[in-house]
Amino acid sequence: MRSVTFVDDNDITLLESGVAFFPALIAALDAARHEVLFETYIFAEDETGDAVRDALARAARRGVKVRVLVDWFGTGHRVTSRLGQVLTHAGAQYRVFNPLCKRGIARSHRKITVIDREVAFVGGINVNDDWLCDHADGRRLPAPRWDFTVRVRGPLVAQIHHEAQGQWTRTGRLRLRKRLELFREMRKQPPPSCASPARAAFVVRDNLRNRTTIQRAYLQALGHARHSVLLATPYFAPGRKFRKALAHAAQRGVAVTLLIGVGEFAIQDAVAQSFYPKLLADGIRVVEYRRTQLHAKVAVADDHWATVGSSNCDGLSLFVNQEANIVVDDPVFAASMRAHIERGIADGVEVCPQEFADIGWLRRAVNGCAYVGYKLVMRVCAIGYA
Repeated sequence: MRSVTFVDDNDITLLESGVAFFPALIAALDAARHEVLFETYIFAEDETGDAVRDALARAARRGVKVRVLVDWFGTGHRVTSRLGQVLTHAGAQYRVFNPLCKRGIARSHRKITVIDREVAFVGGINVNDDWLCDHADGRRLPAPRWDFTVRVRGPLVAQIHHEAQGQWTRTGRLRLRKRLELFREMRKQPPPSCASPARAAFVVRDNLRNRTTIQRAYLQALGHARHSVLLATPYFAPGRKFRKALAHAAQRGVAVTLLIGVGEFAIQDAVAQSFYPKLLADGIRVVEYRRTQLHAKVAVADDHWATVGSSNCDGLSLFVNQEANIVVDDPVFAASMRAHIERGIADGVEVCPQEFADIGWLRRAVNGCAYVGYKLVMRVCAIGYA
């Protein structure tokens, strides 16, 4: 199993939810001098979306080369059209990933921004109001959506820029001369300067060379864990290898805790709950997060390993969608991430093995049917899911 490649001497800042992320993002966009590469899954038409859109437009009008890529399915085709008109009118370049699902069902679920090859943002936060549900009903949440992004400075930005530039190139229909110009740009490296020496890696999942890269990062962390693993995900439905790695860690005496989001999709809750009996029997602690919409895809192992990104622990993220995560090997960052997850666990409700065993035959049947249906869908969508 190939190891994740870490890069030394990075400054990694953890940003919790839009309250911290959007002001930092907009300030960085307003300070941009040369280039902005921007990718997101959801770009909403709300106050938050308008603020980010306007910051991108301001940068383009200053002469900054702004390239914006949004997902057709996540953002919605009507919004992508209107957003594209505003940004192109300001002088930005704008593209939509897989419009009309012409290239299958894969989505670009990544959230990446790279500015002047000096600073990058990678995480799970979409461009939308923290107080509104991600999905079409637009209901107001009882508390801000819980999610994370990291701001990166240092030599790792070069890799993030290279990947974002490559994604932009792959989604366009460019003449050979223009492609060569872009690839020449991709070879340029920013100066490696930062204030703190964190080791970090940038890992992506796609349907070519990096089909299982993010899952491998998780499996390696679980395999090397000795004391504890905390993992938070909105949707839990990984394949057999991932579930076995969780079980083996717990059987070695590692304290494994899963914090799982519930209350967004009934069918997804049923799929996740179909795994609970085996997880609980393996000694894994399961906590359901109910305070608000859990959108964070984060984990920490022992006192040094942590990850933040766009990849859920389910079949779509691990085997179908295009995703991007940052993995950090640093005790200070891991301690911060652990404290955040522990606060999330305190806001959740722990699943009691005995209480869950008494849920009744009807609910067990519903959970089982949901799992079978989900597994069939994933076998069609992603060869290798098991």
